Amino acid sequence: MRRVHLFEFEDQTWFPGVFREGITDYLQYASNRVNLYKPLLPVIEKGLKFSRSNKIIDICSGGGGGILKIYEQLKLDYYNSKVILTDKYPNLDAFRKTSEASKGKIGYVESSIDAVDVPKDLKGFRTQFVSFHHFKPEQARTILKNAAAAGMPIGIFEATERSFINFIAMLFTPLIVMLAVPFIKPFKWSRIFFTYIIPAIPFFTMWDGLVSVLRTYSVDEMKEMTESIDVKGYKWEIGKIKNERGPSLLYLLGYASE
Repeated sequence: MRRVHLFEFEDQTWFPGVFREGITDYLQYASNRVNLYKPLLPVIEKGLKFSRSNKIIDICSGGGGGILKIYEQLKLDYYNSKVILTDKYPNLDAFRKTSEASKGKIGYVESSIDAVDVPKDLKGFRTQFVSFHHFKPEQARTILKNAAAAGMPIGIFEATERSFINFIAMLFTPLIVMLAVPFIKPFKWSRIFFTYIIPAIPFFTMWDGLVSVLRTYSVDEMKEMTESIDVKGYKWEIGKIKNERGPSLLYLLGYASE
């Protein structure tokens, strides 16, 4: 499939927060429910190793995604590891819930953080889970270039590989959202209303999911991005990992080896 950069509602500044939070709450629940990123742990651990700080700076965190499950796995080998959630439009309720569940080991930044311009004081292993496709090629390249220039390791992880199978699967999203919403905590009447009375959250989640599939960069496209980033001692690893419990996971790992 050819890459098409259509718009996602979640990216729009005018998009109502109640809908954006409804989408990110569902994505957080779904990711944690199936432990989506478990196959990526070896790659994440490698990134942490090169960060020399045991700290993950998660960019475009949305509602926190599957980061709680990741942290629970990581603390077995990296007991003092710390995760900081950030987003351009932070879902603070979801961030607080995740932080409380980790007993404060997962922190967050309340202010807006743009992935294209990460503050220099946020040092650690930069990660992006299912969010890199939100950025147009030049912006995406800038994200990678900035990490390399700062000498910070970066991990890009995508679960929306561009394929007809994934595209068709996304058409069933409204039904899955409706089945999941009663189990999402904390309970919100607004989430119930905009799921079952006016099904805005299921529709917007489906649309953004379909667009995510069409936007996701392939392994070859990510390799092409990194070829023009020439920073001495900085290396790139790009590949795909099969996931028995879901779609294949694409990853890009950059790190300073010197």
